[in-house]
Amino acid sequence: MDIQYLLWLQELRNATGGTFDEFFNALSKIAVDVMPFLPFIIFWCVDKKWGYRFIYTFGIANVVNGILKLTVCAYRPWIRSDLIEPAGDSKTAATGYSFPSGHTTEATSVYGTTIAWQHKKRKWLAYACGILIALTGFSRNFLGVHTPQDVVVGFGATLIIILVYGVVEKKIEGNEKTLDILTIVGVLVVIASLIYISVKSYPMDYVDGELLVNPKKMMNDTFKQCGAFFGLLLGSYIERHYIHYEIPEGSKNLPILGFIGFMIVFSWKEFLAPATIVQALGGHWGHFISRAIMWFFVVAIWPIVIRKNSNA
Repeated sequence: MDIQYLLWLQELRNATGGTFDEFFNALSKIAVDVMPFLPFIIFWCVDKKWGYRFIYTFGIANVVNGILKLTVCAYRPWIRSDLIEPAGDSKTAATGYSFPSGHTTEATSVYGTTIAWQHKKRKWLAYACGILIALTGFSRNFLGVHTPQDVVVGFGATLIIILVYGVVEKKIEGNEKTLDILTIVGVLVVIASLIYISVKSYPMDYVDGELLVNPKKMMNDTFKQCGAFFGLLLGSYIERHYIHYEIPEGSKNLPILGFIGFMIVFSWKEFLAPATIVQALGGHWGHFISRAIMWFFVVAIWPIVIRKNSNA
C-alpha cells in the first residue's frame, strides 16, 4: 500500500506538471539546511536554557534516526519499485537508507521544540510550526523519496524524544553531578553506536554485477550525527563548568555577533569542512571530526567570543 500511495502522489505530481515540486522541495531544504542553525542562535542570543534544549533534542533525535536507519536498512522507494520516479535529483542527492525520514526528524525536532517553547506565549507560532511539521513530512511522500511509514516513525520517535527530554530536564535542572553522569553516558552511547554501525552486517544486493546500495556511503550521515553529539557533550561540559555563559542582554553587539557566528558555522558545514577535514580523513571520520568541531565551537568557543566582545 505504501508504494501505491506514492504512485498516486506521483500521478498527481505529473498531472499538475510539477507545479508544486519546488514548493515542497523548498520546505524539505529549509528543514535541513536552514532550521538546524536556529538552535544555535537561540542559545547565543535569546534563551540559553531553551537553546540547550533545542540543541540536545536535535542532536539526540539525529543519532536515534541514524541508528534506526542503519539497523533497518530499508531501501529507498525507487529501489523497491521501478515505477517510482522521485522529483528532481533525489536519486543522486538522497543520503542514507529510507527508514525513518531524516528530514521529518529534523523538522519535528526544531519545529516541535518551538511548539513546546511558545505554545503558551505565541499560539499562532505553535500552530504555524505544527503545520510546517505536517507539510515537511508530506513533502517527503509527495516528492517520492520516503514512504508514509518513514515519515510517521521519524515524527513519532522525535516527538517522544522532545517529551522525554522535557520531563528529564525538569527533574535534574541544576544538578551538575547528574548532568556529568549523563554526559559520560552520552559519550559511551556515541562510542557504542560507532562500534555497532561499524561491525554489524548490511544487505549486499547486486544488480547486473553492481552493488545496489553501498552501506559505507549510507553510514556517513550517522558518523556526522555521532560527531555532532560528541562535540555537544564535550562542549556543554566545558561550558557548564568553566565558561558559565550568560546571554549579554541589551548588548548592541549581540545581533551582529550572533550573525557572524551563524556565518562561521554555516561556512564550516557547507564549504570549509568538506574541503579540508572530510577531504583529508574520508567520509566517516572526516564527517565525525568536522561535526564535533562545529558543535563544540557553538557551545564552548563562540559564547566566549560573544562575552568578550559585548557591551551594554
